[in-house]
Amino acid sequence: MPRGRKTALVISLTPEERKELESWQRSSTIRAGLAKRGRVILLLADGRPLLHIAQSLAIHRTLVYKWGRRFLKDRLQGLSDKPGRGRKPLFPPGGRCPPG
Repeated sequence: MPRGRKTALVISLTPEERKELESWQRSSTIRAGLAKRGRVILLLADGRPLLHIAQSLAIHRTLVYKWGRRFLKDRLQGLSDKPGRGRKPLFPPGGRCPPG
């Protein structure tokens, strides 16, 4: 068992969820952020301490906790980006600029 502080996040994966998360790690077409979130969940499910996961993935421990909580709440769907994130487009989707 890894040494470190105990956490309240106890994640148990179904075989289908584990298979899906492991496939994300091998995929070359999935977004890197989503693959990293999947890695966080796999390590949490293996019982690794938050700080160890954060150090090995070069992210802050609060992010590890955030993704763990979101996974517990919404499972795999909780790992995707929420709508409305990112920069809004400058031009309309049709490609035509308004006269002006």
